[in-house]
Parts: sequence; C-alpha cells; structure tokens
Amino acid sequence: MEALLQVKNLTTRFYTDEGVVHAVNGISYDMEAGETLGVVGESGCGKTVHALSIMRLIPSPPGKIDAGEIIFDDGRDLLKLSPGDMRLVRGAEISMIFQDPMTSLNPVYTVGDQIVEALRIHCGLTEAEAKERAGELLTMVGIPAAKQRLDDYPHQFSGGMRQRAMIAMALSCDPKLLIADEPTTALDVTIQAQIVDLVRRLQAQLGMAVMWITHDLGVVAELARKINVMYAGYIIERGDVRSIYKRTRHPYTIGLLGSLPRLDEVPGTKLVSIPGLPPDLIALPQGCPFYARCTYRAEQCLEEMPPLEPTDEAGHIVACWRWEHVAGRIA
Repeated sequence: MEALLQVKNLTTRFYTDEGVVHAVNGISYDMEAGETLGVVGESGCGKTVHALSIMRLIPSPPGKIDAGEIIFDDGRDLLKLSPGDMRLVRGAEISMIFQDPMTSLNPVYTVGDQIVEALRIHCGLTEAEAKERAGELLTMVGIPAAKQRLDDYPHQFSGGMRQRAMIAMALSCDPKLLIADEPTTALDVTIQAQIVDLVRRLQAQLGMAVMWITHDLGVVAELARKINVMYAGYIIERGDVRSIYKRTRHPYTIGLLGSLPRLDEVPGTKLVSIPGLPPDLIALPQGCPFYARCTYRAEQCLEEMPPLEPTDEAGHIVACWRWEHVAGRIA
C-alpha cells in the first residue's frame, strides 16, 4: 500500500540565546492511509515538535525546520508549499487536536462560531450550511443537545466536552490524517477512556489515519497498529504494537514499559523507574543520547550514535548497539 505520509530525515532546531536546541534529529518513517501510529516518549523527546513540523506550525524565530521532506498523499512535499497552499492543507486534509482545549479554543467566541469558521474557510459552506453541519459534528462526538450548545462559550463546557468540541472541529472537513497531541492528559481517567473510545470509533467510521502522541504506552496499546518510540529528538525504536510490547529491544522502551502498572502483577510489586534525566538538547552527547541512563551500555555507545537497524522481528527496527544483548537478557 502506498504511504499517506512519508517523513524523511526531518530535522528541526530552535536557535536561542543559550544555544541551538536540537529538538528533532533526522527522523524518518511512513504512515499508511487508515493506519493508527503511536508516538511515545518522555516530555521533551520531540514528539510534539515533530508533529508541529508536519503542520508547519513551528514558531519562527526561534524555530526552523533545517532539513528533510514531508511527503503527503499525492506526492506533495509540505515543506515546499507556499504559506497559502499549506493553509489549505492544514485543517482540511491534516487536522490536529491540541493538548489543552482551554488554550486552543478562543474564549471570546462561541464554540459554534469556531467550528462554523473552519467549515466556511476549508469546505466552502454557507453560514446556514456550516451551522447545520456544526450541530451534526457535536452530536457525532457525543455532546447532548448539540444544536443548543453551539451558542455556548468554551468556559461553559466541561474539560471532556471541550476536548470533544476540539475533536469535532478537527474532523469538520473529513481529514485524511488526524494528529492527536496528548488529547487526554488534562482529563480524569474515566473521560480519558471515553475520548480514546470516541477516536477509535470515529476512525473506523471515517477511515482516516490517526497519529496519537502520548507519554503513556498503556493508551497506545489500545489504539495503535505501529509505535515510534522517541528519545532526545530521535526515533530509537519502531515496530508493530505486539512486537514493541512483547519483544522490546531498546533499554529505554524497557524502562517505559516497566513504569506502567499491570493488573496481573503480584500486589506490592514496585514499578521500575528510569534513572537520571534526559540529556540537554543544546549539548547532545556524541554517542547514544541514552548512554548515561542505560544499564546495558558499552564503550561503543559513548563514541557513536547507533543507526536504526532491523532486529530479529520483521518490521521491528531499533537504534541500539547492544540490542541483541538486551534481547538475550529479557528472553
């Protein structure tokens, strides 16, 4: 199947007074139409910056996409489009749900006005048609009395309802790709489960591809088909869900999985924590950025950054000089 999205050697940096922040460091991967991709890692690993690079929303200055290609759908390189052409893609073909809906919705406009604006700009609907469609969208995402709630302001919605409104806005033009940037982080666990179930149901209904960005490997286990594990601006492990969870090959991914509580564990079992702190992105080490925190490290890891290479599992790639040793320890 031909890829819907191809990210090739994407490199994004921020030029600050303190130095150059190496936020995204030459990452590459493909996404197929209708696929769900999980992008996971700790805060500061480059998950959100890479998504904002795809959307061409990196603030400049200080940010700059220094290298790479982002090939979308019919062969267009999004990085070569004019600002006007990119605005036609953004919202219509690629939509994004941001982490905090309260700061993403304009507090002085009604929820209905904000959905209607997107429909009129991207779909060319009249005011009446857009308002009718906005009511249908709020109904689709599970907001009761949807047409009456169009006249409410964001502060009149609960946190879960604001996130549903953001999803409705993102889906308003039937995008081919939906990027969800930690959309459940600010919500309680019950609402989180409802939002995850809603996105899964809408994806099946609309046939769109979904990129779900999160620090929680437990969430993507329910949603994703493939997973990119990011660390210090690199993809350090990639594979299908079963392979990543059952045949983990990178020490960092082992640490992430070890920090998750499990229902089948013996009561009193302690969670595993990853020692140390992520590296300074202004002064990245020459070798593997996980070296200082890794229990499997060797001299070679300090000297040279490992490339992504195939493992013993088809479609599973990892950037680790010691992955075979890691595999032997956890087998």
